Order: sequence, then structure tokens, then C-alpha cells
Amino acid sequence: MSVTGIVTNGVIVLPPGVQFPDGTEVELTPLFSAKDAEEFTAELLRIASQTKNLPPDLAKNHDHYLHGLPKK
Repeated sequence: MSVTGIVTNGVIVLPPGVQFPDGTEVELTPLFSAKDAEEFTAELLRIASQTKNLPPDLAKNHDHYLHGLPKK
């Protein structure tokens, strides 16, 4: 089961109706905010725009170029 809550004053607030019994172990994975995602994308595009002379099949054959595996 996956549930998305919001941290408010240091407490995770779950959606209405969602309850877990006391003592239930949970795993928390923070999600990117929209601002974080925009900043990450902008930085990634900035870096990608500086690349030159990459093979046209790099996405398909990155294991070949990085690790010497046979091309696909």
C-alpha cells in the first residue's frame, strides 16, 4: 500500500480516512516538489546542451560505450 502525506510542523499528515495501527513500521521517501523538479530539469538540460560528438546510438548502446558490452 502506498500513501502520500504532507509534513506539517514536523508531523506527517495522512489523507483523511487513512490510518495505521500504532507500532506500524513505515518507509518514507520524500517526493520532489514541482520547484525541485523544474530546477533539476533545467540543470540537466544545461549540462546536456554542452555535450558534443556523442554517438547517435548512445541511449540504446550506453552499456557498450561505458562497459564494452556488445551493441544492441
